[in-house]
Amino acid sequence: MAKPSSSFACSQCGAVHPKWAGRCDACGGWNTLIEAAPLTSGAGARTLGGARGKQITLSTLTTEETAPVRAISGMVEFDRVLGGGLVPGSAILLGGDPGIGKSTLLLQVAARFARAGHESLYISGEEAPAQVRMRALRLGLTDAPLRLGAETSLRDILTTLDAERPALAIIDSIQTLWADMVEAAPGSVSQVRAACHELVSFAKRTGTSVILVGHVTKDGQIAGPRVVEHMVDTVLYFEGERGHQFRILRAVKSRFGPADEIGVFEMTGAGLAEVPNPSALFLSERGQAAPGSAVFAGIEGSRPVLTEIQALVAPSTLASPRRTVVGLDSGRVSTILAVLESRCSIPFAGLDVFLNVAGGMKVSEPAADLALAAALLSAREDIALPADLVLFGEISLSGALRPVGQSENRLKEAQKLGFSQAIAPERTKAEPGEGIKLRKVPDLVTFVGEMFGAG
Repeated sequence: MAKPSSSFACSQCGAVHPKWAGRCDACGGWNTLIEAAPLTSGAGARTLGGARGKQITLSTLTTEETAPVRAISGMVEFDRVLGGGLVPGSAILLGGDPGIGKSTLLLQVAARFARAGHESLYISGEEAPAQVRMRALRLGLTDAPLRLGAETSLRDILTTLDAERPALAIIDSIQTLWADMVEAAPGSVSQVRAACHELVSFAKRTGTSVILVGHVTKDGQIAGPRVVEHMVDTVLYFEGERGHQFRILRAVKSRFGPADEIGVFEMTGAGLAEVPNPSALFLSERGQAAPGSAVFAGIEGSRPVLTEIQALVAPSTLASPRRTVVGLDSGRVSTILAVLESRCSIPFAGLDVFLNVAGGMKVSEPAADLALAAALLSAREDIALPADLVLFGEISLSGALRPVGQSENRLKEAQKLGFSQAIAPERTKAEPGEGIKLRKVPDLVTFVGEMFGAG
């Protein structure tokens, strides 16, 4: 194995020389050349070897830099999910089920940015420009100064972007691109990784914001290597059920704003319409108080959202009773059922349990435990909870109720929608405003005894 070649650096000016000399040719200093150790040892083809690079400029934590000016689209829900607008040079990955409305949303977003004076390009690898124009005509966007392109060659796309230097470039989708230096089929792991790396590097180098559309697998995860999600600055998921008109844009990862922020849209004949007050929309079809219904005051990102949790408990004829859960974590539901049976002596053996979050919303917050338990008990005992009651709180395995964050925002949202009662854990620090009464309970046994007369 050949020994890595040594280099000599000047201790005064830093100039690098391939061999030692008594005098530095760069600054003229005498006896200033010192042998520099190689960066790594080993075969030069697989390691950095002895060649040295350029020293980077370092700064301190107190160095002041001007914050980037965000581009505002005017679509409030989309700007909210991005943390207040589009950061120049950012790379965004958007995933969602087929037919959920990703292309429709991005076409509306691109048209909004173009109308706001930001040069925008929409490059589709799945549709011809004529098909995109037909969608724009249906959405009433033909007056927007948006330019379209249809291409799958990564080299041609980068050449076009480098010549145009737009403020926003939308690539639909990353799985359709192919790079001629990678010997693999489009959509393969190596092709997706190479295309994403080149587009993200272009965004950082030129300041163009790039939005990439990603296909999803059967499990709902973005297809391709997970390294793609690490490369980009923001990962968005477009969620929703086919049978519901609501669509939720959720930020799973964001370097420029809060994660788990959501934007709510409603699918209409004229495209996706923004929903400024999602709580009112999710509760709009809620009728009179009925057994098995409980309203949960939750937090999605920085926004309080009230949703209805529905439960149905019925005798089972099967050896293993069914547990059907939609919009909630099934593992969390099993835990709540075990706590109710173990700590409160309320059995669910031999009973089928069906749970659903109204409106197609997905709730993953532990604060929903109390509302979940209330809905289960209400359905089992066939006792309706008050229609003006909201609940929130986390249930521990011991049956104690643990306080959750942002309680004041939850209560304010409930009061705004006309709710006059709230139940929360005993150590909740929030003070209710006028018009809403807060009841604090220490544990699940006390809650069951007060609400259902047992425990």
